[in-house]
Amino acid sequence: MAANTKSKKNSVAKSKEPSPFSPKQIKQFVQEVKAEFLKIVWPDKKMTLGLTGVVVLLTVVISIYLGSVDLVLGKLVSTFLR
Repeated sequence: MAANTKSKKNSVAKSKEPSPFSPKQIKQFVQEVKAEFLKIVWPDKKMTLGLTGVVVLLTVVISIYLGSVDLVLGKLVSTFLR
């Protein structure tokens, strides 16, 4: 019987928890998100442009490298297949 009363207490305790989709919970979530956004330190314009330049440069260099390797391997395979 003791186990039966414990399970009833657990189910009662679980039913008392508010739904995460209730307006109160949604409002609290939005407030917490706003508070976290205020903690973000965004980089300045100069840093953003510098990092963007690095990404673009690396993309170009890697694409040239991969394109040349593809070209050489393609020529190599075509000579073996002839």
